[in-house]
Amino acid sequence: MTINKGKKSLGLYIHIPFCLRKCAYCDFCSFDNLDEGERRVYADALVRQIESWRQRCEGYSVDTVFFGGGTPTLMPISAFDRIFEALHRNFSIEAGAEVSMECNPATGGEEYFRELRRLGVNRLSIGCQSLDDGELRKIGRLHSSADFVDTYGAARRAGFDNINADLIYGLPEQSTEKFLSTVRGFCSLAPEHISAYCLKVEEGTPFGKMGGSLILPDEDAQFEMYSRGREMLEGAGYGRYEISNFARPGYESRHNLKYWNCDEYLGLGLAAHSYFGGERFACHRDMARYIVGEYLEGEPIKIDSDESETEYVMLRMRLREGLRFDEYSERFGRDAREKYGERFAPFVKSGHVISDGESFVFSEEGIFVSNYILSSVLDL
Repeated sequence: MTINKGKKSLGLYIHIPFCLRKCAYCDFCSFDNLDEGERRVYADALVRQIESWRQRCEGYSVDTVFFGGGTPTLMPISAFDRIFEALHRNFSIEAGAEVSMECNPATGGEEYFRELRRLGVNRLSIGCQSLDDGELRKIGRLHSSADFVDTYGAARRAGFDNINADLIYGLPEQSTEKFLSTVRGFCSLAPEHISAYCLKVEEGTPFGKMGGSLILPDEDAQFEMYSRGREMLEGAGYGRYEISNFARPGYESRHNLKYWNCDEYLGLGLAAHSYFGGERFACHRDMARYIVGEYLEGEPIKIDSDESETEYVMLRMRLREGLRFDEYSERFGRDAREKYGERFAPFVKSGHVISDGESFVFSEEGIFVSNYILSSVLDL
């Protein structure tokens, strides 16, 4: 479909829940025991769900598509052919849309990546996490640092000129120098975008079940890793535009900015979440129910104006430009300083928040305690 003037923008998130093996820290909905036939059955169900949204999305123009997982690059290209055909048949997808796909090292190859390019994928996000093979083994990754380098090279040869690489800091027994070695290695390869996440231990994961036997860097060490990593990335030309995301100019993730700007997005596939039509809802995590067309898990939740405002403030503060007063006023019809000025005041005084007369922005020191500050300001 072609773009029509006057349509509202929409992002699509499409979940592909396959992986080779669950990582020790992973809490995402994914399965490591599905064969190719079961993956094709899932693709059929995904196509049917895509078709079910055609009418409700006629007033929208899709400008970002993001395939996440799991490991989407475990899906056969023939299945992606049908998925992309369904997307173009049922949605108005802009010619210049950002189409991203997550990939783990050693999945896919140069020919596979060329096929993705043929389908319209123009941004690849490679989940490396570390360039230290010992660290990779500790967190349950199946690939090596060499596998990442090989996959990155194959993507470049296939024509990808917009690549993100993920890394994690605060890994078990990780030192600052080992983390910085990974950052340095990433910078030498020069992807357009780098995401740096702090390890979060979730209940129910192998790490979560280890309790006190899991030895992690303390908060001071994590802060040092983040601060020195940020300095290294910025020195290499990567601007921090969100707490955990760094990009060369013009390569910020347009899809992820939708989340942080509270723009509308539709989640398709198992366990995918949506913010659409003023409601939040999620798809089933139950594969059997999803396959037979029971897509929604529970009832959609209507987001009232107070909830919408709270989410907006919380998410916008993650961005480097922070909570801009003019944009807040345009969206909510009032002055952010009148409502939040006194609440932010103690943190402005302490140097954790900067107020320049046009916005509230976290300082570098404030970023690392941002959750505490926002909980206080927003009464969460």
